Amino acid sequence: MNQEINDKLKQIKQSFRLMMNGEASRSMRQRGVDYKLNWGVPVPMLKDMAKEFGKDYALAIELWKEDIRECKILAILIMPADEMPPEIVDIWMEQTKNQELAEIGALYLYQYLDYAPVIAYEWIAKNAPIYQICGYQILARLFMNGQEPNERGINEFLDQASVDLLSDNSGVRHAVLSCVGKFVQLGDDYEIIARNALKPLNLNIF
Repeated sequence: MNQEINDKLKQIKQSFRLMMNGEASRSMRQRGVDYKLNWGVPVPMLKDMAKEFGKDYALAIELWKEDIRECKILAILIMPADEMPPEIVDIWMEQTKNQELAEIGALYLYQYLDYAPVIAYEWIAKNAPIYQICGYQILARLFMNGQEPNERGINEFLDQASVDLLSDNSGVRHAVLSCVGKFVQLGDDYEIIARNALKPLNLNIF
């Protein structure tokens, strides 16, 4: 790590103390959101900080190495999507241990990767709730942006959704419902396909 990056990292970590929200931090710990340090800093404040630094691959890499909630979120916010290789995405997802980080990753970074659809379909098929939540969140954003899946993608998505709508994990179910909602908004044909595919579940989701 060069001295400039080291100085920025030190400055960032010190600044979190001034933005600390103890109540939010305690609440997250009680819900099982576990980090070495969690200052409870609100995401909008971290977004403002990210604007000051701009996109910075090297700094994002170093921030992510810290087991500090705010460092990891800031890493997501400043990582340039066009410079992030799949192997780094794999490492970051392996180290993503809670739903908040998965959702922030999908919203602010992973949906913008050139290979976003590839990882999204891979992740929804994993037997791992954090991956599934992130994958469905990515697909939801892609559908919102008007990206229409091909026939194989439609079949993969609806086959997996029909399984995960019955998941024991409420976070997964919520992510699937949101994603299906965005899928049917692609057009009447997509709504008909989804209705027919999910009808056997007897769930009132439309």
